[in-house]
Amino acid sequence: MKPVNQSKALFRGAFILAIAALITKILSAVYRIPFQNIVGDVGFYIYQQVYPFYGLATVLATTGFPVVISKLYAEQRENNDQEKTRRLLLVAFIILQLLGLICFLILYLGADYIAFWMHDEQLAILLKVVSIVFLLFPIASILRGYYQGKGDMVPTALSQIGEQLIRAFTILFLAYILTKLGYSLYLIGGGAMFGSITGSMVSAAILFTFLWIRKEWKIIAPRKGMLIGYYQEVGDILKALTFQGLTICVSGMLMIFIQMADALNLYFLLSENGYEKDMAKSIKGIFDRGQPLIQLGTIVAASMSLSLVPLITSARLKKDILFLKDKIQLAIRISIVISLGASVGLWAIIGPVNIMLFENNAGSSVLGILSFVIFLSSIITTIIAIMQGLGSLLYPAVAVLATFPLKYGLNAIFVPIFGTMGAAYSTLLTLLVVSLLLYVKFKKMHPIPLITFHFLRIVSTAALMMVLFLKGYLALTNMVTIPIGAERIMATIQALGGVFSGGFLFLFIIIRGGIFLEKELSLFPFGSKLSLLLSKKNRS
Repeated sequence: MKPVNQSKALFRGAFILAIAALITKILSAVYRIPFQNIVGDVGFYIYQQVYPFYGLATVLATTGFPVVISKLYAEQRENNDQEKTRRLLLVAFIILQLLGLICFLILYLGADYIAFWMHDEQLAILLKVVSIVFLLFPIASILRGYYQGKGDMVPTALSQIGEQLIRAFTILFLAYILTKLGYSLYLIGGGAMFGSITGSMVSAAILFTFLWIRKEWKIIAPRKGMLIGYYQEVGDILKALTFQGLTICVSGMLMIFIQMADALNLYFLLSENGYEKDMAKSIKGIFDRGQPLIQLGTIVAASMSLSLVPLITSARLKKDILFLKDKIQLAIRISIVISLGASVGLWAIIGPVNIMLFENNAGSSVLGILSFVIFLSSIITTIIAIMQGLGSLLYPAVAVLATFPLKYGLNAIFVPIFGTMGAAYSTLLTLLVVSLLLYVKFKKMHPIPLITFHFLRIVSTAALMMVLFLKGYLALTNMVTIPIGAERIMATIQALGGVFSGGFLFLFIIIRGGIFLEKELSLFPFGSKLSLLLSKKNRS
């Protein structure tokens, strides 16, 4: 019974982490909407210019390093060598603290240069504020890795949710108070960046609270001289953290690199090509409205497809080829269906969605193009996760790393010609190139057919029918006469009505078309209800 219990514990832990990741991603996307409503487009521009640097620290604290530390800790724990586990945690902490210190110094001391690169010197103080987060992430990484190595995912989950809650509260509270008091938008942006510090401190406090309550500090506390004579062991830990940890971290930075490229040259390119500085900032802020929309759109597809990765890893280790093939194909199908539905649906109703969330219709055509980022980034994220499950770490990291120079260069080509629409084109083209690179490599690793002609026909039909329905729905509802000042209320009714009705139509065609089997639908939320839409021939 032991393997069964271990398997149940593994998937229970994975489920807890998946739920925590889902909640934190929703919080991370949702708080930006009221924040933009409080500070306006220029204030949102200021925040988004610096956000990618915080995003780097977040990925370091939540993905690669905790995963690698947990794996190494679990191996040492199985050998019942308590001193080795102490050494592991101490060495990992020293290495990550050195990395954090280097990142802090680069960002803090280089803040003026980076702000100059962005052509907005007032951003330097915000960069200095966010640099402090790099000094705090090692604590969270080590303790999350420790608990995950024990198979206890609750501390990690609660620390991630607590961090995001406090961060969002700090950002919105300070933004509201400082705006009411009439402070400058850059000072308000600095207050928002302070939220990253309070969030990181709360995360560490939650993890330390678990140590204190469970009296576990004495178990992991370092001893004097415990590293002397164990240089080979230290080297092995350094190698694992450097290769495995960094490659997994970099693979999780896809959209951060995209946002960073925009932060570094989009405003400059706009201001150099006919836009007055304040107008260029406002236009960049309007373009940045796409980030929470993209984040919300990718959450469901990524969460559902990534939940299959532990099964893929397990099947690879057991050499169960048929099971492996089935789960890979299912992950790809889920990712394509949900992300395509989200992209096409958002594009069709982007006007009322923009007004509902951000008060006006500015930039809707650009945001409509950006909606297809949901599709491409979801596919890329899924393929990367599958490749990691199959044991490939370096290639996905290199492919993701290439997004930054590629996006930066394409911006320089397209933005002077098309403005922010050119930035949207460059994002899509960058993601398309990366997805093709990953697809070619993946097919060499595992030459199995991923999708069928039947799948393409049904999904294309569902997308087309949803677009036609939504465009007709908007045309009809636009005929309704509304009182002056009620435009946002009407847009909200249109947007929410379009989401539910269009989404139902899309899913109805997908399910009736037999894209998913009844047992596969059980993986979806409300899967038993969705299975009622299956045709009789597709029921098991």
